[in-house]
Amino acid sequence: MIIDQSIIDRSGRILIARKTVLDQFLLDALRKMGVPGVYIREGEEDPDEEIAVAPETLEKIEKLKVADRAKVTLSAEVKERVTEGIQYLYSDTNSPNFTSTASNITQSLMQAISENDAVAMNIDALKISDEYTFKHSVDVATMAMIIGRQSGLAEKDIYQIGVAGLLHDVGKSQIPNEILNKAGKLTEEEFSIMKKHTLFGYQILKEKSEIPSEVVAGVLQHHEKINGKGYPLKLTENQISPYAKVLSVADIYDALVTERPYKKGFSPQDALEMIMAMTEELDVNYMRSFINTVILYPVDSVVTLSNGERAKVVQNTPQYPLRPKVVSLKTGKVYDLANDISCASVIIE
Repeated sequence: MIIDQSIIDRSGRILIARKTVLDQFLLDALRKMGVPGVYIREGEEDPDEEIAVAPETLEKIEKLKVADRAKVTLSAEVKERVTEGIQYLYSDTNSPNFTSTASNITQSLMQAISENDAVAMNIDALKISDEYTFKHSVDVATMAMIIGRQSGLAEKDIYQIGVAGLLHDVGKSQIPNEILNKAGKLTEEEFSIMKKHTLFGYQILKEKSEIPSEVVAGVLQHHEKINGKGYPLKLTENQISPYAKVLSVADIYDALVTERPYKKGFSPQDALEMIMAMTEELDVNYMRSFINTVILYPVDSVVTLSNGERAKVVQNTPQYPLRPKVVSLKTGKVYDLANDISCASVIIE
């Protein structure tokens, strides 16, 4: 079922966006929120059925199809466990179980990544929680771990980056709710307070001897930019922790695609293009690893090309996630958008 209404809380925050596919995890969440019923979409035509696809075209599609690289997936059970854990972390930063809870959540994410040897991710499939801060923290942790894996980092570093990703916004627990949950754009004064969350996070974590210094540095510096225009310390490229450089890529991307009360989320395609333009702010190597992990158009998805044709995706090219190989449903023509120079003017709309 596809929900045909957004579920919004009292602060105006979107908990479940319209057009979201309802899985068991979300259905259980709706029940817990006391939502008695929702509108769902009915009777929509399947885009694939709008065009009569010739048998030879179907045969060509099957022949050219190359399965996507293994993607990280989280079961409903893991999502539930992770959701409860992250809510616990952010609600009581002084808990004696704080560090062990963060470790357990990260281990769950590591296991999900390792179980199918995941080296890629479909961003739309990473919904964890209905509350922005929790969802964002787990999204960033998962993406950062995949980026670390793609970059060839050691398992220890991937694990610690996951912990840093989970806790990168823990300092927001010290930000006044009227600023944190404001259903509108922050004023300059409010934003200056919000920016202190990196320092608050550092202060919370540096007192916990079990948390490695590299993790603490990643949390403190995840808003630094390699051109020295970030915060809180205006560090430059060589001064910024490697963990922070990884987190920065994941954090910015997830913030761009996430819908908030005061802004619409960018499409994954637009957000990726924006990330690719940030070469003066983000580490290019980790940016490249991120680009190589993202799957924007899963194999078998149907897309509309700039020439008006509908086409089915048959193969993704890791270095060029915006330009997969597709087959026109009407003509059977193959468009190798990444490698065929004759397709240079064709893009996916």
